[in-house]
Amino acid sequence: MKTNNNFPIDFVITWVDGNDPEWQKEYFKHKGIDGDSRDCRFRDMNLLQFWFRGVEQFAPWVNKIYFVTCGQKPEWLDENNPKIVLVDHKDFIPEKYLPTFSSQAIEVNLHRISGLSEHFVYFNDDTFITAPTKPTDFFVNGLPCDSAVINYAAPRVEPLNLVPFVNAAAINRNFNKKSVMKKQAKKLFTLKYHSYLLKNIQFIMGKFFPGFKYFHLPTSFLKSTFSTIWEKEPELMDRTSSHKFRVLTDANQWLIKDWQFCEGNFYPRNTKIGCYVSIEDNNKLVAATNAIKSGKYKLICPNDADFDDYELVKKELYNSFDILLPNKSSFEKS
Repeated sequence: MKTNNNFPIDFVITWVDGNDPEWQKEYFKHKGIDGDSRDCRFRDMNLLQFWFRGVEQFAPWVNKIYFVTCGQKPEWLDENNPKIVLVDHKDFIPEKYLPTFSSQAIEVNLHRISGLSEHFVYFNDDTFITAPTKPTDFFVNGLPCDSAVINYAAPRVEPLNLVPFVNAAAINRNFNKKSVMKKQAKKLFTLKYHSYLLKNIQFIMGKFFPGFKYFHLPTSFLKSTFSTIWEKEPELMDRTSSHKFRVLTDANQWLIKDWQFCEGNFYPRNTKIGCYVSIEDNNKLVAATNAIKSGKYKLICPNDADFDDYELVKKELYNSFDILLPNKSSFEKS
């Protein structure tokens, strides 16, 4: 396959130090106003240095790394590294939305970051690169690589998270499912999705999209898609940006993914490129640490699911990453 990837690809990562006293003052001042203010949304697992080590070892081709925080930075970070661009929330999020503690509000405004390339990959701070990658793992011929698997949200806990439904409603307001399925047939019905292909076959019928499956891995984006959605869905974007904490009736970054799917602005990616583990018990913790050390996956997300023994989770994950990535990167001070 001939590809044309003659363009810069940036990485964007968001991070917060929930132990910072100054941050806590603002947090407790606004806590309870709205949304999800649980500690697990803000606690730091002390793994960030391994994110940077993974990037340097396994994605040295990256153009710039936009490190997005509310003015924070870890003491060990070498901000003089030419690839790092420190970005404060106030540098790109409109003042009327600040301060914000909502990842959803931050995500839907990423396109406003000054200097950010049209082609960028967004990382939560619990998503890591753990094996060698190529630019074509993220973009092919200018198109974001992703797995477009149609799915419906199956609630497991209360209160019900309506974000996938909110995203689906916006998609159905702006796209005709029958037309999308016809135009994007080759991208929707591909063996790269393995058993997930059955999902797309299952949902051929039906007038509306029930939603898409989310793999909880780093996501490739076109910056211009964000601007399009702000133009088409201004009230939804404004509402999402206005909330201080994550609200279950907002949109999030997944809407941008879904929009790219429906526009055909994506290149099908193998669903086995990465591994997501929600650490809810000891068995899940073991699964996450084994995945990290295996070298089997290029992308991994060991997700903090509010497991009771948080210190054990931190210790085991740290030790696993330290086995995989023991050496300091040039992003760390000597």
